[in-house]
Amino acid sequence: MNNKIMRSEAEIFADLTKLCNSKGYLHAIAYFCFRDNVISVNDEVRKEDLLKQYGDNRLLRTEISTLIGLACLSALDLTVPHHDEIEKYINKTESLLHELHESMNPAVEEMFKLDEKNQLVEEFNPFQQGVFLREPIFYGGESAYDFQYRDLSRLKYKSDEDWIINNKGYSIDELFEVVNAVRSLQLDKMNQALPEMLKKHPRDWTYLDAHIFSVEEVVLKLKSSFEIATVRKIIESFVSNENYSFSALDDFNQKNAFPIIQICEDQYILFQSYSLFEALYESPFFWFMNDKNYRNQAITNRGKFTEEFSTARLSLVFGNSRVFPNVIITNAKGDVLGEIDVLVMFADRAIVVQAKSKKLTIASRKGNDQSLQDDFKKAVQDAYDQAYSCSNLLLSADSILIDEQGSQINVSNILFKEIYPICIVSDHYPALFFQSRNFLKYKVTDVIKSPFVMDVFCLDVLTEMLRTPLYFLSYIQRRTDYAKKLLASHELTILAYHLKNNLWFDSDFSMIHFHDDFSAELDLAMLTRRDSLNGKDTFEGILTKYAGTNIDGMIKQVERRNDSRIIDFGLQLLKLSENTIFEINEAIEELCRRSNHDGKNHDLTMGFDNDGLTIHCNNYELSEASRTLKSHAELRKYYCKVPEWHGICIDPQTKKIRFGINLNHEWQFSKKMENKLSTMAKPSGQINLKTKVKPPKVGVNDDCPCRSGKKYKKCCRP
Repeated sequence: MNNKIMRSEAEIFADLTKLCNSKGYLHAIAYFCFRDNVISVNDEVRKEDLLKQYGDNRLLRTEISTLIGLACLSALDLTVPHHDEIEKYINKTESLLHELHESMNPAVEEMFKLDEKNQLVEEFNPFQQGVFLREPIFYGGESAYDFQYRDLSRLKYKSDEDWIINNKGYSIDELFEVVNAVRSLQLDKMNQALPEMLKKHPRDWTYLDAHIFSVEEVVLKLKSSFEIATVRKIIESFVSNENYSFSALDDFNQKNAFPIIQICEDQYILFQSYSLFEALYESPFFWFMNDKNYRNQAITNRGKFTEEFSTARLSLVFGNSRVFPNVIITNAKGDVLGEIDVLVMFADRAIVVQAKSKKLTIASRKGNDQSLQDDFKKAVQDAYDQAYSCSNLLLSADSILIDEQGSQINVSNILFKEIYPICIVSDHYPALFFQSRNFLKYKVTDVIKSPFVMDVFCLDVLTEMLRTPLYFLSYIQRRTDYAKKLLASHELTILAYHLKNNLWFDSDFSMIHFHDDFSAELDLAMLTRRDSLNGKDTFEGILTKYAGTNIDGMIKQVERRNDSRIIDFGLQLLKLSENTIFEINEAIEELCRRSNHDGKNHDLTMGFDNDGLTIHCNNYELSEASRTLKSHAELRKYYCKVPEWHGICIDPQTKKIRFGINLNHEWQFSKKMENKLSTMAKPSGQINLKTKVKPPKVGVNDDCPCRSGKKYKKCCRP
């Protein structure tokens, strides 16, 4: 029996504070940074190298930042302790951090609520309580890659450059070049750390030297005409020597906003370059907010960035002609009924994006219930309510859509089948996935789907990896369909799983939890694409398995044609398993071969739980081909008793889609259809080339099917 008494969080934090202010403790922090933030690789980075970053024994960056913040509460001591003393620091730190984490877990009885009759309140959700949110807020996954903070900062503050030049004394380009140089310099020092240590006596071994840099070193790294004074100004924009209070885990940690630590006039310490890039993205806004005369303009620019970035990224996927920023919805009288930040329209699908820039306050981080609710309402709920309202307006025949140039967007011929409300926040919002899952109040209709809540960093990765309309829509369709059944620390874990395995599950599952390490291959691909890492920029999965196949060609055709009659067919293909896809590819080859051989129609039909598809292969005159496909599809739909059926006709010579149909109506008994079914072959439950594609009858004087060039009677005829 364990009789150990659990200490309070305050007691543990006080001990951690005392430890971090020990003589030479900075060397222990340097060790943690090297052990847990540096990846040792050979020539090419592999998934296995990045998986080390997901180990349970490493410290999170938020934990290391806490140690840094506490260590800087007192005068810095760079004395190198004896290696036994550093080892004690390390072991004690890990023990206290583990104890601190345990102390944040609420008591079991707080998971339940009793009514006045001492009965369980079934609708009570403990995860809407602040006491349960403190842990995921502090320990949740990081929202962005460091290079995203770096690259998006340029876009975020481009409209504020005049203020930065006038008030800070340097340009945006200079700011980013210096910050990049500091990071590059630190990487060089990390690579040299072990060889340099081996030149010293073991009593002098330390990783701290790899984190120390000077203004002169940065100037040399820049290899340009930067003046020392300008470099110093930029570096010291992220330095603060003011005294500050840090007495609880979720207090404001000044060293997150000012991650560079000054140790003398021209020497500094940077423990985590990630923190510097994060500060680059977050801190300038607070510079602006301290200027009362510029505050409103800064807020305007911030909102403008989110909308412009969302527009640009979605345009990469759907094209400029299908993405409309700043859409106003009016009635015939000209009254404004709603405003959409970004509207995407593809065939009979629409995406309604609403963006916000509210941050999580300190009170919310501390678990204040009211503050958490207020922050979430301003950051997400208000955005969703607006997106839902505008989605409904899209379905109204009386609504008039006006783009940002004042021109009317023609939607009169569009009967929207699916509308996806997407809420986007512009900054890191801790535990966004967890909070959205437990706080967001939303409605789902036959057309308006569950909301998708994300930040700009998630949108950036989504549009990077899912670069075509069908792949993008297919993912958000399934991600929103499974809204209540998926658990993860952040969205990228689910995306990574989808890219590898296809996000599709049997309908009878209740909940699936994705571990963070699913993201390793996605991390590698993004680092390779955006940060010049020597690795694979695409990993094996849905983006590679079908490349160059018939199915790949069909999906591309569906995307180019933007035809509501065949988009569902394309989306259905993307749901299928790998084995099924390969069997369909083989079937299409066989369909085309036989149709070319005998000039007749050959078909493939598949039925699913709620829909099905039919592929006809012929070069009949268009009206006859259309009649044949529709008649066949209607029979198959009726036989399977499903509400929807998709059909396409392909050209046997080019294998291109000639046209498509989409049957969408509830099943009803029909004596006429029953009579037709009696003469029709019953489809099997699985693809089977022997039953799905019947071989044509070969005459004795026909060419032999083996393609020998001989007559059938002189070749393979038994």
